[in-house]
Amino acid sequence: MITDENIRPWGRYDILDEGPTFKAKRITVNPSGRLSYQRHKRRAEHWIVVEGEATVTLDDEILVRVAGETVEIPVLAKHRVENRGTAPLVFVEVQVGDYFGEDDIERFSDDYGRA
Repeated sequence: MITDENIRPWGRYDILDEGPTFKAKRITVNPSGRLSYQRHKRRAEHWIVVEGEATVTLDDEILVRVAGETVEIPVLAKHRVENRGTAPLVFVEVQVGDYFGEDDIERFSDDYGRA
């Protein structure tokens, strides 16, 4: 679902589809934006970059992904994505698990005071 409620300090997300065992989102990260360093206990995530360049921190390892490349985020893996470029970063995130609520986010670091 596309609504203004999905706007965040780093950009926005739009829910593309969801079911009992998955949720798919399109995530847009503004230039110089980054999400919190976080992990989830009840879901894994699969990311595919569709525009821009993603700088991903995955369990303290830095990875760079461009359009067409993917990242696998296992359950309990600490992760973050950052847009160091000058154009928006867009990726599709498919969450797989048994729960997708925002309260399954454990934040370790956040630029926007949500940790």
